[in-house]
Amino acid sequence: MKISENRYLQGFCLIVVFLGIIRAAVPRVGMSAVERKTTDSIQFLNDSLQAVQDSIQAVQDSLENEKRMKEEAEMEAREKAAEEAEKQAKAAEKQKEAKAEEGKNASERNVANGPTKASRFFNADGTPARHRIVSVRSYSDAFPDLQEVQVISAKKWGVTPVQDRAEAESRKAELVYVGSNPYFFIEPLYWSIPYLVPKAAVLLQDIGRNFLDSLQVKGLPSHKIIVTSLLRTKEEVARMKHYNGNVSENSCHMYGTTFDIAYNRYLRVEEDRPYSKQNTVADVRLKQILSEVLDDLRKEGRCWVKYEVKQGCFHATVR
Repeated sequence: MKISENRYLQGFCLIVVFLGIIRAAVPRVGMSAVERKTTDSIQFLNDSLQAVQDSIQAVQDSLENEKRMKEEAEMEAREKAAEEAEKQAKAAEKQKEAKAEEGKNASERNVANGPTKASRFFNADGTPARHRIVSVRSYSDAFPDLQEVQVISAKKWGVTPVQDRAEAESRKAELVYVGSNPYFFIEPLYWSIPYLVPKAAVLLQDIGRNFLDSLQVKGLPSHKIIVTSLLRTKEEVARMKHYNGNVSENSCHMYGTTFDIAYNRYLRVEEDRPYSKQNTVADVRLKQILSEVLDDLRKEGRCWVKYEVKQGCFHATVR
């Protein structure tokens, strides 16, 4: 069969088009091995680049989301702080108004009742004052005044020693009777009699009153101090030497200027009986408060004080 030139050209064109379609659909067809490797490498690089771009985009999205959450949290915190500041400002304003009202009422009371004096028992706002127990560092160091020191003041302010109780009764112009009262308790006396010179009696009264005041400002129950010894006659000093060879023949007690206060026993006012271990206030606390009172008066130059360990008392002489 004879093929015309036109038919040949048509067939050739159809074959070329068909091969082009195949090459476009399957690019690797007709490629050499080097071309296929190059194509694969390029494709791998493109895929990797796309993966990196996707990762970068994910990180950027995460940072953006975190930034947005942080901004929201900061805004919420600022709103809460503003609310809290507003509450505090309102509370402070109310407190200020309450104080102003209280001051106004206090001023009205002062106008009605006259000016008030400062008190150790109450604060400026009228509430009860409370003081802590300070005591002294060492009882022996705070109260070291020996017989040699105290007897000088005893001779200066006291009476000439009395022989016996009968003579003491006849010398009431120089001596005053000292008995139990709201400020102190005199326990039964076996080695002394209840007399002191007026100056010493006033000192004892002040000690008892200051002790009660100190208990009140420290918020403790009222207790009286217990006085164990007062004026001793020559006869009593002589009798005591039979039992205690350390008793001085020139005892300060003979001049009516000296007295002993127990530091390990107290009389609770509500019970009207000597202090016992069942009570709520420990002996050591009462002793500390009594030491504060004595230390203050000693520093004011009103008395000499000796801490007597064996006798369990503070031995005081008026100055």
